[in-house]
Amino acid sequence: MARLRFALAQFDFAVGAVAANAAKIGDLVAQARTGGADLVAFPELALSGYPPEDLLLRPSFLAACESELDALAAATDGVAALVGHPHSEGEVYNAASLLRDGRIEVTAHKQALPNYGVFDDKRYFRPGHETVTAMVGGVRVGLLVCEDVWQPEPAAQAAAAGAELIVVINASPWDDAKQAAREAVLQARARETGCAFAYLNLVGGQDEVVYDGASLLVDGDGSIAARAPAFVDALLWAEFDPAARTLHAEGWPVAQDACAEAVLYAALVRGVRDYIDKNGFPGVLLGLSGGIDSALTLALAVDALGADRVTAVMMPTRYTSQLSLDGARAQAERLGVEYHVIDIEATYRSFVAALTPAFAGKAADTTEENLQSRTRGVMLMALSNKHGRLLLATGNKSEMAVGYATLYGDMCGAYAPLKDVYKTAVYRLARWRNGAGIRDLGFGIRRDASSPEGSFSRIPNPESPIPEEVIDRPPSAELRDNQTDQDSLPAYDELDAILARFIEGEQSQAEIAAQGFHADTVRRVVRLVLLNEFKRRQSAPGPRVTTRAFGRERRYPITSGWR
Repeated sequence: MARLRFALAQFDFAVGAVAANAAKIGDLVAQARTGGADLVAFPELALSGYPPEDLLLRPSFLAACESELDALAAATDGVAALVGHPHSEGEVYNAASLLRDGRIEVTAHKQALPNYGVFDDKRYFRPGHETVTAMVGGVRVGLLVCEDVWQPEPAAQAAAAGAELIVVINASPWDDAKQAAREAVLQARARETGCAFAYLNLVGGQDEVVYDGASLLVDGDGSIAARAPAFVDALLWAEFDPAARTLHAEGWPVAQDACAEAVLYAALVRGVRDYIDKNGFPGVLLGLSGGIDSALTLALAVDALGADRVTAVMMPTRYTSQLSLDGARAQAERLGVEYHVIDIEATYRSFVAALTPAFAGKAADTTEENLQSRTRGVMLMALSNKHGRLLLATGNKSEMAVGYATLYGDMCGAYAPLKDVYKTAVYRLARWRNGAGIRDLGFGIRRDASSPEGSFSRIPNPESPIPEEVIDRPPSAELRDNQTDQDSLPAYDELDAILARFIEGEQSQAEIAAQGFHADTVRRVVRLVLLNEFKRRQSAPGPRVTTRAFGRERRYPITSGWR
């Protein structure tokens, strides 16, 4: 029995760029044909990009997708192509069409429509009602779309129809628990059906969501045959042996470092790069305070975009320590970015002077502290406006959770790389990044626009990109003398443990306290989370990397009596 040779196109397909996506699909089809593939598969909604959201409500958008699909089908010759696209026939379906010999041979409609987390499929699509199979290279192949494989029935229907191999096209967002869950589901479906599975996933950043690729091959007995690395664009070649129901990967790239910190760092880098590049910004700028959050944000920005596209600005006041001044300058020099020091003391004092009559009879408090932060926000937004570089906010998830941030101050920014990263993870990432500085970064991270996609680069300066003194110092906003974050918050190890249980775990205060946390501390932290929803609604978007991100995934009412 002949083997089936196929390719999985683990690439980024931008939302709304229908013509460009079609051109990329056409080029990859040609590569697959040249390589002798019987089949080449593309991710879920590759033609429209995922998720197209309310673009799907525009008839002209759906018509453009249909026109490009017809043109792709007409050009297919010598290889079958499985293409994800929106399919409109009175109702709109999330579809996968098999293009072969100049025509659309069959179309499968996604049956299971997710409507949880970041997914909103039921708003836009109607569900399909049957599993589609097709003969390709002498093999009966089942065609599933993403969520279909998370339910047992669609795969079981494919097996009942005689499928030997099931190809699943996906746009599955990454988070820190996703890959283990995917593998468990695919292994379960394989064991239930006896079918082998080729799981293809989208890669790239789209607004707040990051897709990791990390495509998989699973044999008919449920064993993992191959894993593609996360956040690498690649045409993945494979062969299927129908007699043994086994899959063989041909020369798949291998991750240089697959530890949790490496994958998370790669997710953040990809999120930053794609947000900036897809929206057409020439570069970014950020306030570099001498603290660990802005230090990690700067390293991410340089790794994503290259040093020539990044500007860092230090804005000291009388409360800024020499350690902060030295640490910020050292990092800027090591990474080779444009660096400015703009002393804001006089500007801040002018604000205070102007407000003094209206503040009469009231003692100084956090108002004056926040005014320093807002002075910095004004400066940074002016620089962004003048130079056209997007401002990155540097706050982390721990701060956003409890409102330890200043609206229109340090929350200023159009994109927040660390928005879904807890403070304890910020420390882990900073230490990992310093260790990665003298070896290949992997995961497609590149330092300048001229590097080929998926290539690995080395940091030219052997020194750690984040000064150790910045990592080791007690965290501080430096808005008053001798201030530390722990003046206002529990220690971050304790705070993050409580936050993760309340936010990701959805545990009650009583449940959290029962795990050894002081009830008063739990009550205080939860109160802060609930009170600061109004701030988070006004925060910049940032890459989703946990199972419960603020924004499109975790949507609590601002006005609520629930405590």
